[in-house]
Amino acid sequence: MTAAFNGLHQHSAALPYLIHPDGLKVVLITSRKRGRWIIPKGEIEPDLTAWDSAAKEAWEEAGIEGVIATESLGTYAHQKWGSTYTVQVFPLAVTQLHCQWLEDHERQRQVVSLAKAHKLIEMKSLRKMLGKFERWLNLYPPL
Repeated sequence: MTAAFNGLHQHSAALPYLIHPDGLKVVLITSRKRGRWIIPKGEIEPDLTAWDSAAKEAWEEAGIEGVIATESLGTYAHQKWGSTYTVQVFPLAVTQLHCQWLEDHERQRQVVSLAKAHKLIEMKSLRKMLGKFERWLNLYPPL
């Protein structure tokens, strides 16, 4: 069952990131139907917090494990199946990228710079989240 808030369905998403010697990288995956570049997201499960649900989606959709922030970067609206979904986005510091995962046969995964992510992501509201993420990193720099 999908949680609803003010008539909008609630989803959560993980924004997976890594610090490489050549700079900050984010992990993108493709959507199943259209093959667009996105971040892992899904319904907030009733028995999980929004951030734990986002971390679970990162594992299922992208084979990612990591440390998820408990504070959201913000939300964006997403249209799907004739409904509007509000998606809370949580940064996830990647600790492991698995070679095989639940949806590896349905999705591609790519580790890219923020600049390349801005070019690959079609959804304007999701690109805005990348800007919020850059500001968040200035407040909470990686150790």
